[in-house]
Amino acid sequence: MKITVFLKSRAGKNGPKTALLRYMSTERSIMRTGLHKEDKTTEIIFDEANSMVEIRTHNTDLKKRLTAYAEQRPGQCELTDEDAETGYKSFIIAKGRFSVRLTAPYSDERRRAASEWAKKERRSS
Repeated sequence: MKITVFLKSRAGKNGPKTALLRYMSTERSIMRTGLHKEDKTTEIIFDEANSMVEIRTHNTDLKKRLTAYAEQRPGQCELTDEDAETGYKSFIIAKGRFSVRLTAPYSDERRRAASEWAKKERRSS
């Protein structure tokens, strides 16, 4: 037995994104697509032999960015598949146009300095 419950926001309005699916006494947050958040994945697939990278994603921001890039540069990036029902899109992009940026976590000292700088900037604005 499945029961969908729409919780009310603090403003007293129902929102479709706040639906909960109760099934066998398990509650999990679901989105409009009906997929659970843990089922909304992003896969980046490439190998050393191929010059293209395949990206499959449910991430809204990444889908928008890749769609815009594919429209601007059709020779470098292409939408290959999409499923409107689940919100999934798949792209291929030239390997030279794709990068991954890794950032180190801030040290306590750097975090404190950034906080002080932001407070100082807020006061001077």
